[in-house]
Amino acid sequence: MYRYLGDKHTDPALKGALCEAVRQENGKCIRGKNGSMLVQFLSSPFPTVVIGRLLRKVNLEDISAQQK
Repeated sequence: MYRYLGDKHTDPALKGALCEAVRQENGKCIRGKNGSMLVQFLSSPFPTVVIGRLLRKVNLEDISAQQK
């Protein structure tokens, strides 16, 4: 699970949004040669390519604790 930080060109709805990495059959994340990563936002039904440097890994325990 990742949190997308975004930049000045990012849609405000996606800044800080949670997303999950799209994985290959062998379990590895799909990464591009330029550092991009294929993710699926929890609020979106389709995969999106984002800049990998703007993703931060989050723990599920941290997310559930923040919601309480």
